[in-house]
Amino acid sequence: MGDPVCVAVVANDPMLEAGATSALRSCPDLSVVTPGEPAVVTVVMVDSVGADELAAVRATRSAPHRPEVVIVATDVDPGAAQRAIAAGARGLLRRREATPVRLARTVLAAAGGDCTVPPDMLNRLLDGGLLGDRDLAAAGGWSAAGLSDRERAVLNLVADGHETSEIARTLSYSTRTVTTVVHDITRRFRLRNRAHAVAYALRAGLL
Repeated sequence: MGDPVCVAVVANDPMLEAGATSALRSCPDLSVVTPGEPAVVTVVMVDSVGADELAAVRATRSAPHRPEVVIVATDVDPGAAQRAIAAGARGLLRRREATPVRLARTVLAAAGGDCTVPPDMLNRLLDGGLLGDRDLAAAGGWSAAGLSDRERAVLNLVADGHETSEIARTLSYSTRTVTTVVHDITRRFRLRNRAHAVAYALRAGLL
């Protein structure tokens, strides 16, 4: 197992900061550092996503160590989500949905280069081109090629937020098989990452 991912928490409310810090420390794959220390991911706790919050995202992303940013907001609408992703945020969670497990998964996904947003916002972000919409014509499109039962089973669990090891245990596959399935899907349909694959499958009615 590799070194834990360093993550920092920034919040105006000390209680929120303490709660998020405690939640992240419960994940052995994460190491919480103080704001200002080099971090791979910075979690920003806010009430809403407005101009000041977007400026904070840009400032964080332009820091010398250029951490990825995960926003946890009390509430956020699709328009605010679009602006946050455009500003450089790599993950977005509503506070009521930010359980310790889900927060940790979102941070780890951001560290791995994946973008995580609430499922109900995926279509809007894809339509806006903010999740790297690619031309699928060469691949014949989702509807033409479809997904195998194994691919659909894996993507369903990815859509539910499960990690590769959890998917492997649930489906009685090896972790290498799960990784290969996801890789094959993204390569075949020329997609960027797991979130993009799930979004396209949902849009095509294949999940």
